[in-house]
Amino acid sequence: MDEDIMTIEEMAKYLKLKPQTIYTWAQDGKIPAAKLGREWRFKKSVIDRWFNQHIDAKFSQFLEE
Repeated sequence: MDEDIMTIEEMAKYLKLKPQTIYTWAQDGKIPAAKLGREWRFKKSVIDRWFNQHIDAKFSQFLEE
């Protein structure tokens, strides 16, 4: 399987969050995810871009010169 595709548990470990948080975010559309049958899957490269955009937005006031 492609190492770029991750499960809820793998995503939780990667982002250092609880699996329940990742599940809730996926259900609510707060994190990019695809539901395949009853299982959620995440593409690491998409999550990396999403995370960087999210962090940059949160810290934009500190990044501006």
